[in-house]
Amino acid sequence: MGIVEQTDRQQNLGNQPPQGDRPIIRTQMLSRYFDRAIAVDDLNLSVEAGEVFGLLGPNGAGKSTAIKMLTTLLPPTSGRATIAGFDLTQQPTQVRRMVGYVPQALSADGTLTGYENLLIFAKLYDIPRRSLKSRIAEALEFMGLQDAAHRLVRTYSGGMIRRLEIAQSILHRPPIVFLDEPTVGLDPIARSAVWDLMLELKKAYGMTILLTTHFMEEADTLCDRVAIMDHGRVVVTGTPTALKASLNIDLQSGESATLDDVFIHYTGKLLEVGGSFSDTSRVRRATKRLG
Repeated sequence: MGIVEQTDRQQNLGNQPPQGDRPIIRTQMLSRYFDRAIAVDDLNLSVEAGEVFGLLGPNGAGKSTAIKMLTTLLPPTSGRATIAGFDLTQQPTQVRRMVGYVPQALSADGTLTGYENLLIFAKLYDIPRRSLKSRIAEALEFMGLQDAAHRLVRTYSGGMIRRLEIAQSILHRPPIVFLDEPTVGLDPIARSAVWDLMLELKKAYGMTILLTTHFMEEADTLCDRVAIMDHGRVVVTGTPTALKASLNIDLQSGESATLDDVFIHYTGKLLEVGGSFSDTSRVRRATKRLG
């Protein structure tokens, strides 16, 4: 597949999302400034219902800022967005009902049991008392945590905590889930288990998933489409297959281009998962807590 649309700001590669109903996530010139620093610059995204959509980019590209805006945690400086048909700035309460959010930082309370963590979130989401217990039991079973429901979370492995946090985010059955670096700090086995759960969420509930990640294999495995950000802007969007094919690389070894090659081509940067000293310190502290 070749280039479908190209501008001086952004390229779109591969199959476009199905036409018909309006996109479940749509941003138009969405921007966020911090004093004079531009974190997100005229972000234009269109995500269809049921997609797994990935935001890729180097540290400081604006991925987490974009998610914080789309989940109403951070007001945009300019531009607009709609989430499941609701205006981001004019209807924030309705938007929050439509989304689940799993941040990079640890969000589960280690001094409580898994069940107690979910109980708190169920009350925050105003889940009716008559369905509260069944909703929690369903989430625990879906995440494979029913046998650990009454253990303190501080005794959980990293993968178990991540599954619990995802369970927290879907208790109110939102149509959209935002996952910010969902497998950071996890070992390969736990990471693969989280991948399987994300795909099952899409299959079982038809959820739309927007995730950020530094793992190109993760994006290649999970995402229907990805957008690569750099300096606050989206520089290219497309399916992983089309993006790799767009490089038209014919390596002497006979190997085809990888998503890492695509990342380097469009950002001019090697992927640095660790980031700055503060980033590395934060991730290592989180990893230690996660076990």
